[in-house]
Amino acid sequence: MARPILSLALAAGIAAFAAPAFAALGVGAHAPDFTAPAYLAGKPFTFKLADALKKGPVVVYFFPAAHTPGCNLEAHLFSEAIDKFKAEGATVIGVTAGNTGELADFSKETEHCGGKFPVAADQGAKIAASYDAVLDKKPEWSNRTSYVIAPDGSIAAVHSELNPGQHVKTMLDAVKALKTKK
Repeated sequence: MARPILSLALAAGIAAFAAPAFAALGVGAHAPDFTAPAYLAGKPFTFKLADALKKGPVVVYFFPAAHTPGCNLEAHLFSEAIDKFKAEGATVIGVTAGNTGELADFSKETEHCGGKFPVAADQGAKIAASYDAVLDKKPEWSNRTSYVIAPDGSIAAVHSELNPGQHVKTMLDAVKALKTKK
């Protein structure tokens, strides 16, 4: 009889993390500025949103934790598409509050970022909180929420869903749409 109870508990736990996530910062809102310790191909540096916006739009994608299945997949998908983002003049930065001690490796491993774009550490999920991108069931981690921030600092697009499958396409489409608005 313990088996059905265990299955119910497991199903409830999975459902809690699989529930849809909704970002409160909407299109047109001002994106909070941030500076964070980051890694690109394993090398540390300081990422400054304000500096990145001077070069063009920025895709800020929040993910729960490095070296977890959904986050590994999402990083890999962004890595595969990074040349398309660069062709549109966009910078991509992944931001996480989970497993931040693993970001140097995560940023260089070919099955994840592959050294193609940086990832930033968000100690205490402070950046995520300013973007309303905190995981409800685990507030010390970031939610899976992606934003396109226009060069003027306004949010041009938002996609919030724990399933990583559509984040890259949605963000790339939004970056392309920025060009047509000019």
